[in-house]
Amino acid sequence: MAQKIFLVCGILSSLLYVAMNVFVAMQWQDYSSASQTVSELSAIGAPTRPLWLLLATAYTLLVLGFGLGVWVSASGNRPLRVVGALILAFGVIGLAWPFAPMHLRGAEFTLTDAMHIVLSIVTVLLMLLAIGFGAAAFGRLFRFYSIATILVLLVFGTLVGLDGPRVAANLPTPWVGVTERISIGVFLLWVVVLAVVLLRAERATPQESA
Repeated sequence: MAQKIFLVCGILSSLLYVAMNVFVAMQWQDYSSASQTVSELSAIGAPTRPLWLLLATAYTLLVLGFGLGVWVSASGNRPLRVVGALILAFGVIGLAWPFAPMHLRGAEFTLTDAMHIVLSIVTVLLMLLAIGFGAAAFGRLFRFYSIATILVLLVFGTLVGLDGPRVAANLPTPWVGVTERISIGVFLLWVVVLAVVLLRAERATPQESA
C-alpha cells in the first residue's frame, strides 16, 4: 500500500504543477503565461512569490515521494533503480530553488540569478537522464515514447535557452512562456505515464505469482 501511495505521488505532483501554473498566474494581473517564464512567478519582487514557494514545497515533497516509490519498485531492474535515484536528486534540487531566485526583468543581475541558471541546467540534465534511463527500463513502446519526449524537451528547451538573454535584457519574448511550458509539460506527462506503468505492474504481480 505504501508503494502505491508513493507512485501516486508522481501523478499528483504533475497535476499540482499544472494547477500551480494556472492558479498562481491568475493571481498576478500583469503576468502573461505566453510571454513570461515560469520562474518569473517566483522571482524576487514578484507578487506571486510567497504563494508559488508554498505550493512548490508541496510539489517537491510529492516528487521525493515518487522517487522513493520508483526506487522501491525497481527490484532487479537496474535502469529503473537509476531513474528512482535521479528523481530523488531532482526533488533534492527542488529544495534549493527558494534560495536561488531570479530577479524581475530589468533588475540588476546578481549571484542568485547565476545560481538560478545553474540550477536550471542541472534540473534539465536530471530530467533528460531520468527519461533516458527510463527508456531502457521497459519495453519498446515506452522506449519510443521516452525518446520522443527527450526530443521534444530538447527542441523546446533550446528555444527557451535562446530567449534567455532577451529575458535578462528585459526585451520582448512573445513565446518563451509557451515553449518553456511545452518542455516542462512533456516531462510532467512522462512522470504520469511512468507512474501508471509502475502501478499496473505492481497490480499485476500478485496475479502472476498466483
